[in-house]
Amino acid sequence: MSAENGSQHTPLMRQFFAAKKEHPDVLMFFRMGDFYELFYDDARKAARLLDITLTQRGASAGAPIPMAGVPYHAAEGYLARLVKLGESVAICEQVSDPAQSKGLVERKVVRIVTPGTVTDEALLEERRDNLLMAISAGSSGYGLAWIDLTTGRFLLSEVADAESLAAELARLQPVESLVAEDVAWPKAVTGLPGLRKRAPWHFDAETGRRELCRFFGTRDLSGFGADGLSLAIGAAGCLLGYVEETQKSALPHLTGLAVESAGETIALDAATRRNLELDVHASGNRDYTVLGVIDATVTPMGGRNLHRWLNRPLRDTDTLNRRYQAIGALIDSGCLEPLREELRGIGDLERILARVALRSARPRDLSTLRDGLARTPELRERLATADSPLIESLLERLGEHAETARHLQAAIVDQPPALQRDGGVIREGFDAELDELRTLSTHADRFLIEFEEREKAASGIPTLKVGYNRVHGYYIEISKAQSAKAPTHYTRRQTIKGAERYITEELKAFEDKVLSARERSLMRERALYESLLDHLGERLAELKSAAGAMAELDSLASLAERAHALDWSRPQLSAESGIRIERGRHPVVEQVRDEPFEPNDLVLDDSRRMLVVTGPNMG
Repeated sequence: MSAENGSQHTPLMRQFFAAKKEHPDVLMFFRMGDFYELFYDDARKAARLLDITLTQRGASAGAPIPMAGVPYHAAEGYLARLVKLGESVAICEQVSDPAQSKGLVERKVVRIVTPGTVTDEALLEERRDNLLMAISAGSSGYGLAWIDLTTGRFLLSEVADAESLAAELARLQPVESLVAEDVAWPKAVTGLPGLRKRAPWHFDAETGRRELCRFFGTRDLSGFGADGLSLAIGAAGCLLGYVEETQKSALPHLTGLAVESAGETIALDAATRRNLELDVHASGNRDYTVLGVIDATVTPMGGRNLHRWLNRPLRDTDTLNRRYQAIGALIDSGCLEPLREELRGIGDLERILARVALRSARPRDLSTLRDGLARTPELRERLATADSPLIESLLERLGEHAETARHLQAAIVDQPPALQRDGGVIREGFDAELDELRTLSTHADRFLIEFEEREKAASGIPTLKVGYNRVHGYYIEISKAQSAKAPTHYTRRQTIKGAERYITEELKAFEDKVLSARERSLMRERALYESLLDHLGERLAELKSAAGAMAELDSLASLAERAHALDWSRPQLSAESGIRIERGRHPVVEQVRDEPFEPNDLVLDDSRRMLVVTGPNMG
């Protein structure tokens, strides 16, 4: 594929080459009417990966143009397949109205879809964080920064050596990673999926600090506890630039940085994680893992939160005891099952709110958000009897969102369509102008019948007919034999064999209204939909806080359900060295075996720190 001698190419292909030059390393979905087309090498690659037909589109610069395409309305499914294969796709949209454009329709790249920046529900694993990471290297170790664009979480950490780096990568499992191209990276990095090499200057710490302060509107990063983390700040600056480059839109749901410290958690290297089978089993069966046993969450966001808790075991006994006490309160208060039933109907509000922030939320996102917020009073009521400081703090974060829920209820129909572009999303009665436009477009037949009857009576011509064709629009038709009786205010529009066709000022005014009513109705509905996103955007911080509280409540309720159903006991944490287990049962083995598990006691302390467990044939 070459753009040399551009004057030899057609205007359309010159436009394509200009867009492709800006994004040479990704597939280009080039919008043409109802299709996204791919050309040249992109077409060959997409045809192979998607199993779609490779064709030709005429010729440009004297050579046939290889082409493949996917329907616009089905593009999401094809994007999902490409992203899962590790590909990135630039979406080049028509940004001017073809009907109003003189000559070539204007097009531009509106976003770039990559494995780590997707936010569409169909492109994501609902119970796994979708992490985009950047890694920087220096004499003191490695800096890491990662973003989950689907929820707005933005975190930093630093590690001292390659082994610790491998442990963090095993924990976080990023789907896409950015690294400097001039570093000899360890195997744990080179084997990452979606690895993208960037020029070293992208990881400059001072540039990163400046860009982060610009983005968050701060003078420094001390408020985030990140001031001394130069390597991580360099990685975060690279990450932020990449997200802004691919999204090409504001990112209001990225509201701050959080710093993770290795001292806060129990150290688990990659081999230990693998051997403990926390969330991955060698067979691929999730049921045979710790997560498979303890995850009874009823919302995707609760499942993701529980996964994070499990993979980052805390050292802080105060935090752990607060969770244990909350789990006990949910069991003892009798509210557990009613609470879980309310949570079950909430949906993935975290990711919906991210799409609201990115202005890519779809109608069914807003209806799910509406229905979830409407359950807030019931959630609060169910938790009223649970005596727990942690639950009290979660209730404060949960807040009350009656006004927002009422606004969405008034605006969105009960069962909205999948896409906003075809209308039918805004509820009747929400906007008088939209209702009038819909009435014009849906009740045209009634007006024409009434108009025809009035004109028959007024003219005394019983054979008079009112009709429509695409060329001449609406008309009154009178046979040649009766045409002498046509009223003087009739204006002749067309003569056909055996009849004359007329128009009146009233019919012309109606025609102008009806023919534009559908288009104006869709435009009005789009404007109302955008105003709904504005309305939600103004409340984004409090809504995100509520969604986070719901996720934590779901995680706690899941652990409470499992503890109650499986007869587990609350651990008693001690600052002293050692572990004492009475009648212990392996949580995973017990669930996958048919016969009962035989409980075992275990004591480890300063005098006995290790036991060798053998079987009858291990001599």
